[in-house]
Amino acid sequence: MPNLFGITRDDLEKYFLSIGEKKYKALQVYEWLYEQRVFNIDEFSNIKKEVRDKLKNDFTTDFIQIEKKQVADLTEKYLFRLHDNEFIEAVVMHHDYGVSICVSSQVGCNMGCRFCESGRLKKVRNLDTYEMVEQILAIEKDLGLKINSVVIMGIGEPLDNYDNIVNFIKIINDAKGLKIGARHITVSTCGLVPKIYDLSHIGIPINLAISFHAPTDELRSKLMPVNKVYSIDALIKAIRDFLQVTSRRVTIEYVMLNNVNDSIDDAKELAHLFKGMNIYVNLIPYNETNHLEFKRSSKNRIKAFYDTLKKEGINVTIRKEFGRNIDAACGQLRGRRSE
Repeated sequence: MPNLFGITRDDLEKYFLSIGEKKYKALQVYEWLYEQRVFNIDEFSNIKKEVRDKLKNDFTTDFIQIEKKQVADLTEKYLFRLHDNEFIEAVVMHHDYGVSICVSSQVGCNMGCRFCESGRLKKVRNLDTYEMVEQILAIEKDLGLKINSVVIMGIGEPLDNYDNIVNFIKIINDAKGLKIGARHITVSTCGLVPKIYDLSHIGIPINLAISFHAPTDELRSKLMPVNKVYSIDALIKAIRDFLQVTSRRVTIEYVMLNNVNDSIDDAKELAHLFKGMNIYVNLIPYNETNHLEFKRSSKNRIKAFYDTLKKEGINVTIRKEFGRNIDAACGQLRGRRSE
């Protein structure tokens, strides 16, 4: 049975028309769910009982459960239990400009990036749309606050769950849904090139972040198996298309791995790839784990890499770290639960 939190307003309108009701009832349902935060269908008092009974017969409103919560300065990390007793994570970060959440899109991940903790536990399944929406709703209820921005960068490869991701974006962006503006929604991908082309045409000008992490095909293929299928050249062509279609700047995520991808020459090659493009590079100090062989670059090497990109005319930032002491690497909390 489909979950009501995974249904876009357009699809809910089609549902009501299919049962001989007016489509405005979809708006009423959305107002109860996302404005009033009333999740019990029986309490939708402006919808007649026979329609409420039909809704209860055709949809569930079951919720994912908070299994564990870790707290550090400006950060909360949640482990959720799903209906099939699988586990996912979400992380909340408090900024001076608002509150952001990093949500998961799959149970596990099959992309196999060698430095990534979440890929250590292979993909079990895609998350349904409602399981992503409910990560936000559950955390807003727990913290008693409004999430201002969403990054789909938790466990899983979002574009490997494309249809559910697009529906999730539509629901959270809906003016009667979670009301999160397109400029405050970011999808991160390791580089599934065909889906990047698709994403640029959904009609919602969201942000795109590319997990790049190496300036050459040889090194990137060693770190990220996806590069053996979609090369750097193919990926950059897709990025250029996204820039042209959406007019939105693209973020290039670059994790700093000590003596692996953090030399001055690496920085120069990276700058050469993106010269003149509307991108910025986000340098990420690596979150070391007990399971993976990589180490984080030293502050001096990160600074030298940063300075080189700046000198080459590339917009670049160093990501502010959140929650290093609370299993902050994506997949760590789920990984500990599975051990």
